[in-house]
Amino acid sequence: MQIAVSRVILYVKDVANIAAFYQRHFSMTPLPDATDGWIELSSGEGGCNIALHKAASSQKSGAAIKIVFGVADVDAFKNAREAEGLAFGPVHRHGDFAFANSKDPAGNSIQVSSRGVRKL
Repeated sequence: MQIAVSRVILYVKDVANIAAFYQRHFSMTPLPDATDGWIELSSGEGGCNIALHKAASSQKSGAAIKIVFGVADVDAFKNAREAEGLAFGPVHRHGDFAFANSKDPAGNSIQVSSRGVRKL
């Protein structure tokens, strides 16, 4: 039996701000039942959800994980998001795929990658 990953939880200081970031740049939508300290965002494409949990005051922001978003055209996605103020590092190319790295406002590592994404 295979068990799917249903969500990744990020502990963040400002839940609303980080939720707005993922909604704006990655078109994620909030699921019902959000509270002041919790919101779960869906990609709507059958991918893994991202849940944002209010971090304790003693907790550091920016976990040692990286969230990867699959996109068919890394250059086009990067250029469109940079026009909206989201900075990425350089596009790296390896064989038949490309990727670029960034960080969300809480310091969590994010990446856009064409690895395994079918080009339409």
